[in-house]
Amino acid sequence: MKKIYTYPAKPFVKWVGGKTQLLEDIKKALPMDLSQRKNVTYIEPFVGGGAVLFWILQEYPNITRAVINDINAELICTYRVIQNSVERLIDELGQLQEHYLPLNADARKEFFMTQRERFNEAEKTEVETAALFIFLNRTCFNGLYRVNSTGKFNVPHGRYSNPKICDAETLKADAALLQRVEILCGDFAQTGRYAGENVIYYFDPPYRPLTDTSAFTSYSKNGFDDAEQMRLRDFCDQIAANKSLFVASNSDPQNIDNSDDFFDHLYKMFNIKRVSAARMINSKGDGRGAISEILISNVVNV
Repeated sequence: MKKIYTYPAKPFVKWVGGKTQLLEDIKKALPMDLSQRKNVTYIEPFVGGGAVLFWILQEYPNITRAVINDINAELICTYRVIQNSVERLIDELGQLQEHYLPLNADARKEFFMTQRERFNEAEKTEVETAALFIFLNRTCFNGLYRVNSTGKFNVPHGRYSNPKICDAETLKADAALLQRVEILCGDFAQTGRYAGENVIYYFDPPYRPLTDTSAFTSYSKNGFDDAEQMRLRDFCDQIAANKSLFVASNSDPQNIDNSDDFFDHLYKMFNIKRVSAARMINSKGDGRGAISEILISNVVNV
């Protein structure tokens, strides 16, 4: 049975492909002596919902510095607001929650659509952006983040009876932890300048889709195709040459096609391990179940 980690700081949004269930496997892929090392820098170039970030900084308090990055500007804005203006964010979320929860189903949908339209407008404060980002995540269908070809958020309204829109306790715990984190926004490759000894990277890129219906290429309007997967491999080569350690997650194509060795070939110079995860692999409910994912690393535990 995998260990269940319970810490005060945890993801403030629901996130498709979140890594909470894989934390024990990720821990086994990290250096065995990580808790004894001093002045460790942790870098996460695709931070997403932050499950690994919030876990690792509490599990390993000797990690004195962290750098996170994501290409999603609204997500990174939300991290920065939590870091610097959490009380103002809690106030905004509290107002949204007080307005939304008493409404009936039709009125909730109308309110959601109004907030979604506002979220897609250019002129907003950072605090309003962060509040709307969390509100929409908590009330949209399945907590998805999806944009159209023009970069507009377009996920429909969800049907939750009592969504927790304002989780003040978690937000305050996250804000405290984020005080030791440098927050970047942009392409993952910009984190290469931090590579060096005593630096550990964790990569959770957009997964290579197993089926047509499992593709979430619209997470950003530019997508993340096989060419991007190969560019990420080259980046792993680069940071490994600079003596950094890394662990990377991705989908396992052999769930669908036993002959698909895309990642086995791409990362043949590194360690590859298959681990079990519960995922939705197609659009139907019967496509949910335990499948394998891959963990790639250059960590050698002896």
